[in-house]
Amino acid sequence: MNVFWNNRIMRLSPYIAGEQPRNANIVKLNANENPYPPSPKVIEAIKKAAAGDRLRLYPDSACTVLREAAAERYKVLPEQVFAGNGSDEALAFAFGAFFQTEPADEPVLFPDITYSFYPVYANLWGVPFKEIPLRDDFSINVSDYYEAVNGVIFPNPNAPTGIALSARDVLCVSKHCAEKNKTLIVDEAYQAFGAESVVPFINENPGLLTVHTLSKSASLAGLRAGFAIGQRHLIEALERIRDSFNSYTVDAIAQAAAAAALLDISYYDEINRRVIETRERTAVELAALGFKNLPSSANFIFTTPPSPLNAPRLFTLLRENGILVRYFDKPRTKDFLRVSIGLGSDMDRFLEVCAAAVKNAGCA
Repeated sequence: MNVFWNNRIMRLSPYIAGEQPRNANIVKLNANENPYPPSPKVIEAIKKAAAGDRLRLYPDSACTVLREAAAERYKVLPEQVFAGNGSDEALAFAFGAFFQTEPADEPVLFPDITYSFYPVYANLWGVPFKEIPLRDDFSINVSDYYEAVNGVIFPNPNAPTGIALSARDVLCVSKHCAEKNKTLIVDEAYQAFGAESVVPFINENPGLLTVHTLSKSASLAGLRAGFAIGQRHLIEALERIRDSFNSYTVDAIAQAAAAAALLDISYYDEINRRVIETRERTAVELAALGFKNLPSSANFIFTTPPSPLNAPRLFTLLRENGILVRYFDKPRTKDFLRVSIGLGSDMDRFLEVCAAAVKNAGCA
């Protein structure tokens, strides 16, 4: 019945999210979710927001409480914060707000191995793009982004590689974009696990927009809230896109919960410190089994199993043992698995299956 679809929808290849199984016994290491629960203050905020007859009213379309909390947390002004229904919405709106559509003279640039929603957004909005190959070691070469551009976007740390750029390198790209009156969007979804944020440099960089999620570091993947930070003219552009779709994209419960999460810094610093420690231990033990890991500053590891064991085979073996990881069957990533960091017990189980697989495969 797709005869009713328009041409743009016919051409789209939608993003494929990580599997969400209903079996509670699965060890779920496939979606980069935080293994620890949200702050108790978040749960209190949700209960308060849902109390009485509050939900009969529309939420605050300006997301004032959430924006003020983000501003306090990141030491910016509330008017420099845009709140969205998850960071994906902020990213989608940014493609529509800052990148010229076809026929544009130049493409938007992003890495050839990166968040796979970027080409989806570009195709949805009709934005021409160019994928810039990562180096052989899977790092971003910032000088590749100094050419004439329609804009630049990349995550820092990058995903699914986990490799981070320094703030200095990111700001070099921002400078080159600004010289051409173009925007650099830095997706800081995984920044809390080991990368430098460039939020402190927003005021000196008029074309720099950072995008943030509460799904990873704040343990709120099941509650859709995210935000972007930039100078006021960038935030206003995002608001114009939002208000051309739906002024109420972030519900009252999500706003209250997100604000509480942003302000409970000590709780989240502690649980994310544990995630980092577990990541480092897991990486060491994988290396001891013969795996080759990319250096990760995120809450996951991108790893290659030793030969003759390979990534597709191990992916299947893990699944057969009730462990889900992510596999991207593309030319440059076909030898890797992306493994989210779970609780210590989750990673022990994962390592146990990996050790058995290595032994049974007769890896050298």
